[in-house]
Amino acid sequence: MDLDNNKYYQQALQYIADNDLSALENGKHLLDGDNLFVNIVDSNMKTPEQARLEVHDKYIDIQVPLSKDESFGVKPRRECTEPDGEFNPEKDILFYKDKDWTTVTVKVGEAITFEPDTAHAPLIGEGTIHKAIFKVKVA
Repeated sequence: MDLDNNKYYQQALQYIADNDLSALENGKHLLDGDNLFVNIVDSNMKTPEQARLEVHDKYIDIQVPLSKDESFGVKPRRECTEPDGEFNPEKDILFYKDKDWTTVTVKVGEAITFEPDTAHAPLIGEGTIHKAIFKVKVA
């Protein structure tokens, strides 16, 4: 996928650079209709055993932890072998039971991008996290 030529991805990066994401209220903020939006959420974090890999077809995820560092399980989608249910086209999500992932930790204010070819298990850590989840339409 060529993110350099995805105008919504470029808009998202510019939005992240130009705005204080911590100042946004919780909820969904449309930045370019269904092509680009950000969800500001408070979520309970999970142990690695509780976390599940997920993939999306229609959207690229850009996730930005705002209150504390967050760890993610990461695995190439083509290597995932244990689907947990069917793909939900309305929610654009499929979960996997696979646990043999690489763990990546993202610092507060940093962004991590997950394209449709990458499975990711978010919210690994302790307590509650305040974060931004950008949904970028695949161009």
